[in-house]
Amino acid sequence: MKITDIKTVFVDYFMYVQVYTDEGLVGLGESGAWGLIEASGKVVDAFRSQLIGMDPLDIEHIWQYMYRCYHFRGAAMMGAISAIDIALWDIAGKYYNVPVHKLLGGQTRNKARCYIHVKGDSLEKLVQGCREAKAAGYSAVGHLSPFMDVVREEAYFETYAQKLERAVERIGSFREAVGSGVDLCLELHRRMKPAEAIDLAWEIEQFHPMYIEDPTIPDNFDSMAHITSQINIPLATGERLHTVQEFQMLLRRDAVDYARPSLGICGGISGAKKIAALAEANGVGIIPHSPQGTSNVITAASLQLDACISNFTIQELPRDPGFPMYQDLTSTQIKREGPFLIIPDGPGLGIELLPDASERLPYRPRPMITRLHIDGSVYDD
Repeated sequence: MKITDIKTVFVDYFMYVQVYTDEGLVGLGESGAWGLIEASGKVVDAFRSQLIGMDPLDIEHIWQYMYRCYHFRGAAMMGAISAIDIALWDIAGKYYNVPVHKLLGGQTRNKARCYIHVKGDSLEKLVQGCREAKAAGYSAVGHLSPFMDVVREEAYFETYAQKLERAVERIGSFREAVGSGVDLCLELHRRMKPAEAIDLAWEIEQFHPMYIEDPTIPDNFDSMAHITSQINIPLATGERLHTVQEFQMLLRRDAVDYARPSLGICGGISGAKKIAALAEANGVGIIPHSPQGTSNVITAASLQLDACISNFTIQELPRDPGFPMYQDLTSTQIKREGPFLIIPDGPGLGIELLPDASERLPYRPRPMITRLHIDGSVYDD
């Protein structure tokens, strides 16, 4: 079997990759470099001519061939590699007529606990979202920001005391709204310096959050390690990391309790499986990242990983599987039962892109908006 073509498909603000073969099998993948999706598409185009003629079942060789070709990396590059890798695993599953997880060692579970995103630009909306998620059967809510989801065009200013006190009050309201039957996965959106994050963590221990995510910018692993050494709440990070080596540097520093590889940017299924093995050796759980700017293709790929690793913890779910937009993207849908997503059991990823998806949801570029502080400087968000 040989690769005959590789195409990018832009739908809404997603980018899919379809890998074609001379035996009629087509693999589906998706880039998670949602902020740089056009650049990621150009990288796929650059790889295309080199990969045509290769055996799509030589997944590891093709991965190394792409990664070590230019000796550059970054979000656009790794988004392209990840999308192609996911598509190759999809082809392999279809070729052998089994779900991808059967090729990765088989199932350790048949369903994956998930958390649903709860967003809002006011405390009232966030609390209501938590209540609605509980009523819908979810046992965890995430992407839950104690700083609220205000538009980035709005300049920011709070005193230090206001920032901490308001965040603590909001988290207390989340816990009061759902009780102990729903876990709180708190997204801090890199909004804090290490000292601020430590202060906040001490204050919110009483509410027993499942973890805090990305309390500070992910650039400095030593900063993340300093935070984890000072707090008693688990810390999750990793969605912006691109390589197994970066995760190894986090793990070596004891800088993470839950590793968050994004299959659309960490090297696809191949990269994520290696990261999961490293994390397992270090007693660290895996919470695969499904970005807001992605469809359910990356979620479907993540579920194949969730099925076959022992240290899976919980799966991020940006939108409920019944979200109407999904009906316009894929011919098969991910199924949910209460707080669990059912592992797809069809060949490959178990999900197919509709041939007219780009007509149903035309491509729309994501605007660049950077939040500013009230003094005019850039503010991390």
